[in-house]
Amino acid sequence: MRADLTDADPAGIAARLAQRLRLRGLPALLRRERRGQPPVAGHPDDTHLARLYASIAEHALAGRSDGVIVDSSKLPPYGALLGSLPGIDLYVLHVVRDPRATAYSWRRRRPLDGPADDQLMSRPQVGKAALLWLVWNTATVRLWGGRRRAPGRYLRVRYEDFVADPAGVTARIAGFVGANPAELPFPTPATVRLTPTHSVAGNPSRHRTGLVDVVADTEWVGRLPTRAYAVVTGLTAVALTRFGYPLRRPTAISPATRQEG
Repeated sequence: MRADLTDADPAGIAARLAQRLRLRGLPALLRRERRGQPPVAGHPDDTHLARLYASIAEHALAGRSDGVIVDSSKLPPYGALLGSLPGIDLYVLHVVRDPRATAYSWRRRRPLDGPADDQLMSRPQVGKAALLWLVWNTATVRLWGGRRRAPGRYLRVRYEDFVADPAGVTARIAGFVGANPAELPFPTPATVRLTPTHSVAGNPSRHRTGLVDVVADTEWVGRLPTRAYAVVTGLTAVALTRFGYPLRRPTAISPATRQEG
C-alpha cells in the first residue's frame, strides 16, 4: 500500500525537527536512553516521518526483502529518533576520520552543490570543528557502541581503513547489513563504478559518476598549521586514542591495527 504524505507539512516538520534535535538537548537525550525511555520524545510529526521512509522503501526497493535504504544523516539525535520509529530496522554505520583531517577539510572553500553553485559550504573554525567531531562521535558511541547496546547493529569504520582497502571494507559493510557483497561495483580493489544517487545534501563530490579511483586525501598531514593541529589534538585527545589515532602528527597514514566493539 502506497504511503500517503499529502497531509504532511515538509517545511514545518523540518523546522520542528531542528528544534527537537538540537545538540544542546543531547544530555537529556542520553539520560532518557539510559533510563530505557525513547531517546527523543514523541511528536505527531513522527507519523509522517515513518510514512516517508515506508514510501522511499516502496519506490526504491521494489519489493526486495534484502534491500537497504542508506540515510547518510550525521546527527546522532536524528539516528536515535529513526531507531524509535515503527517499521524501521536501524543499522548504524559509524564512519570516523582523524579530527585533524576533518578540521582541515572543513576549512576548504567548496561550492555547496558543485562548481555552478555560488554558495559555499559552511567553514567552521578549527576549534568548533574539533568540538563538533568530539560531540558527534562520542555521542554515537554512547548511543550504539558496544555489544550490549546494539548487538549486531553497530559497525565502526575509519576513513583511513576504507581508503586503504575500499573493496574489502565495503564488502564488510555489505555483510553487516545483510546485502550481497558479490554485487559490489569494484572493477579493481581500488576503483569503484559510481552511479547517480538521490542524496540531497553533502560534499559536492557526491555528484561524481563513472569509474572513480579511491585515493587517500592526506594533504592535511603537511599543510594543517601547527597551531591548528595543537588545538584540535588538545580538544579531542581523549577520543583520539580510542579511535586508534596518534597524538603526534603522522608522517604517513596507515590503517588501524584493531577495532573496538
